Amino acid sequence: MAQRTALYQVHVDAGAKMVDFGGWDMPLNYGSQIDEHHIVRKDAGQFDVSHMTVVDLHGAQTLDYLRHLLANNIDKLASVGKAMYSCMLNEQGGVVDDLIVYYLGDTDCRVVVNASTREKDLKWMGTQAAGFDVELTERADLAMIAVQGPNSREKFAATLSASERDQAMALGKFSAAAIGDLFVARTGYTGEDGFEIMVPGDAAAKLWRKLNEQGVANCGLGARDTLRLEAGMNLYGQDMDEATSPLISGLTWTIAWDPDDRHFVGRDVLEKQRSDGVDSKLVGLVLEDRGVLRHGQKVITADGDGIVTSGSFSPTLGKAIGLARVPKGAAESAHVDIRGRQLAVRFVRPPFVRDGEAKI
Repeated sequence: MAQRTALYQVHVDAGAKMVDFGGWDMPLNYGSQIDEHHIVRKDAGQFDVSHMTVVDLHGAQTLDYLRHLLANNIDKLASVGKAMYSCMLNEQGGVVDDLIVYYLGDTDCRVVVNASTREKDLKWMGTQAAGFDVELTERADLAMIAVQGPNSREKFAATLSASERDQAMALGKFSAAAIGDLFVARTGYTGEDGFEIMVPGDAAAKLWRKLNEQGVANCGLGARDTLRLEAGMNLYGQDMDEATSPLISGLTWTIAWDPDDRHFVGRDVLEKQRSDGVDSKLVGLVLEDRGVLRHGQKVITADGDGIVTSGSFSPTLGKAIGLARVPKGAAESAHVDIRGRQLAVRFVRPPFVRDGEAKI
């Protein structure tokens, strides 16, 4: 039997189509995935992301531990509440997972990792903690709601008291704060503004309904996937995994090479890849013909074959888009094999859509 979030019954009562996602019963949609996608681009929608794993770190060597564990550098976060995206690598430079870390002080941080990788992430983080004065605590008591869209911040703030409202609206991007019983972060996975809100599990349904009362629409994982793809955001297990390094997954920007003497897991391999060069790259695709791009389709270029890592129909652009791993020297046009037909695609630089506007 799949696990259920604190909001499971709320989804069922709202008529959601429930599916198994990473071992969790999650809402795919509440009727029209396309409508849910558009409402996030134009107004405000909410997603249950309580299946994500929240881990609190505490101890005198919390920051030393994160300097070792992450490819990005926790020292970039100079003020309490700031957040950072990073990859957590294995010794071969492959991506164990991607995550967000919140700096809460010199002895305290919070990390949010993916749902489908929970067990291996917790094991890896525990193994790497050996020798460091740091304690890892999974926060299974917390639920998480993502409120996303151009009107999301104001609609969420309307559920708060006056003083809490001012605090929420003052949050800068990639910042977080404790507001009442909530941990509110101005982060997301849609390419739109908004918040990701961690709430005690027994209070999640009440917050969800209060957001409904403010006109925030229920949205499922289907829309979340098309939104993140339009935003050019990688999906773990497709666009990156333990066999791919950030240098071939479009994530070089997440590696903090300075200072030179900071050793993090996988650094030696990445340094060699940076010096020698890599043989593939991640690109955005736009299908020029009728059809739909899907994960696993072959990309045919003059320099060799590649593969579509993520693909879907873009509701905002009205055409098929995707991400693909192709030979490093591949030109800006190619073909994708879709059921035996070779259809033309062109390469673009993601994002495809950001803040409601087409970027290609």
